[in-house]
Amino acid sequence: MKIHSVAVWLLAGVVLAGCERAAEAPATAGDRAAAALDLNGEGAQASYGLGYTVGANVRDQFGELLESEAFLAGVGDAMGDAPSQITDEQAQVAMAGLLQRQQAGAALDADANLAAGEAFLAENGAREGVVTTESGLQYEVITAAEGPKPGPTDRVTTHYHGTFIDGSVFDSSVDRGQPATFALNQVIPGWTEGLQLMSVGAKWRFVVPAELAYGAPGRPGIPPNSTLIFEVELISIGG
Repeated sequence: MKIHSVAVWLLAGVVLAGCERAAEAPATAGDRAAAALDLNGEGAQASYGLGYTVGANVRDQFGELLESEAFLAGVGDAMGDAPSQITDEQAQVAMAGLLQRQQAGAALDADANLAAGEAFLAENGAREGVVTTESGLQYEVITAAEGPKPGPTDRVTTHYHGTFIDGSVFDSSVDRGQPATFALNQVIPGWTEGLQLMSVGAKWRFVVPAELAYGAPGRPGIPPNSTLIFEVELISIGG
């Protein structure tokens, strides 16, 4: 498959998400209702879900490196079966350059995030009440509890609130209003270690170094080498 065709397919989700946002532009509630997408059918829901997922992944990967007007024109031409306005060779060279810039930026971000995380851990570790384990995980007891503690493969139900060291939220079951249930051997190492130290009913604050979180690769929504902060309440074991 041609490189520019691959790029158009990957980025098509952004256009679909953009169309959904555009449908919300009319000023009145009646206009918004009339313009809203019909997402009741299975095909429409699958198509929207695919588009949204692809769009979110591409946004997280390339961010501001994309030029939206040129991108929208390319997707529009492809979906309308119009000829490409650039040659395959131009697309290949440009895509290679874009990937190089993306990788260079990611490497700089990873180094900066690692340094910022190390500085934060050093300062936080000096605070009264903060315990640093042998692995480098830091925890602080917010609400103490006595009782059973989970094992390394137990399923647990928790409420949690996750932020970066700058305070911005990246994930929160508290905000969603829905506790999360998972096995301790299926989460980041910092959680696997930390939750085993807690009793049911306890609420702790964890500061998780990058190597105990998502490390240098990061993940969608988590930049590389990010130190993460979680406030975690252990609700129950099992289930």
